[in-house]
Amino acid sequence: MAKHWLIKSEPFKYSWDQFVRDGSTYWDGVRNYTARNNLQAMAKGDLVLYYHSNEGKEVVGIATVTKTAYPDPTTDDERWAVVDLKPVKPLTQPVGLKEIKQDSKFDGIELVRQSRLSVLPISATHFNRILKLGKTSL
Repeated sequence: MAKHWLIKSEPFKYSWDQFVRDGSTYWDGVRNYTARNNLQAMAKGDLVLYYHSNEGKEVVGIATVTKTAYPDPTTDDERWAVVDLKPVKPLTQPVGLKEIKQDSKFDGIELVRQSRLSVLPISATHFNRILKLGKTSL
């Protein structure tokens, strides 16, 4: 069964729109051990929410894992890994952090609990709630 994840990117560094134009990417630059472990736990076919951090602070799209973890090609340090992702679809309506924090159905969501991590697991219940609020279906 597919797991669900949330990844964060600052839109001025790598926006959802750029990701869509590229068609796919490897998710690099993770230099936190917990976030790296989350990357390494991803499986092909897992669904990923794409979150714009700092600017916007909102979930804007859905991606999927197309290749599991392998060494990060941007560094010689073998401790770091990447996964390959491709965009699936944008959310019809972005779902903001403020909205998530105000909704009691998101109690315990990792996005709020571990707000500094760039790669987070997310429950199927929270994933589906975000899709509902974003007026988006798969």
